[in-house]
Amino acid sequence: MTASSGRRVLVVDDDAALRHAITSFLDRAGYHTAQAGDGAEALRKLQRESFDLLLLDIGLPGVNGLDVLAQARTYPSPPRVVMMTADDTPEPLLRSFREQAHAFVRKPFAGRRIVELVADVLAASPTATLPIEVVSARPEWLEIIAPCSLEVGERVRQFVMQLDATLPDDVRQSVAHAFGELLTNAIEWGGRLDPTRTVRISCLRSRRMLLYRIADPGEGFDINRLGHAAISNPVDDPLAHDRVREGMGLRPGGFGLALTRAMVDDVIYNERRNEVVLVKYLD
Repeated sequence: MTASSGRRVLVVDDDAALRHAITSFLDRAGYHTAQAGDGAEALRKLQRESFDLLLLDIGLPGVNGLDVLAQARTYPSPPRVVMMTADDTPEPLLRSFREQAHAFVRKPFAGRRIVELVADVLAASPTATLPIEVVSARPEWLEIIAPCSLEVGERVRQFVMQLDATLPDDVRQSVAHAFGELLTNAIEWGGRLDPTRTVRISCLRSRRMLLYRIADPGEGFDINRLGHAAISNPVDDPLAHDRVREGMGLRPGGFGLALTRAMVDDVIYNERRNEVVLVKYLD
């Protein structure tokens, strides 16, 4: 029996050809699928049937996808939701994020990509669906408070990087690496992987600069803490941090923090080192 056996997916899109193509890929992967051509039909099916996941287009006629997402969240056992759109502006992504969509994908996409995304979203633990508090959801200022879960952290990273979809690939990749490394360390070391604790994240964008601020919920970003970074290891034991981290149930690492400085233009800590700002200047 495959992981997809018995999992039910509702595909909602007003483009009939795309809708049928997506369901064909998912059917071949072993999912049970249903279709809806607009938001009203999707809500009727959600009221009558139970689905594990909703693939939801934003630009639907009548009741749009964001309204469907908001309504679906009120159900006793809401499905996980992946939003789809051809719109490359940040507003639909930010509204999706505020309404607790699990993931976001821009059209066009390969069939294999959507099957992989569905599998990843359904495989995520219940912790991954913990609510994220959105303090500000403006294109130039996103500020959120997220539970200290690595799966929630990955959701945050994916959404934040989607906001910068218009940037050159090399810039996006370098910022994604630096942001992901410091966010993960805040969740692991500051939050101790405790989802009852939270990390505060701000993402600011101006015409010439990207700025990401992460507030560590614990002791802070101490690169000299035992086992925290590769640069703190004894000369005769360069991988000591990996064994310490493994014993604590944390991912191997440490070199990432040292490499982060090479990925962005500035990494600035406050006096207590419990807040860090990443700066990337744009040409």
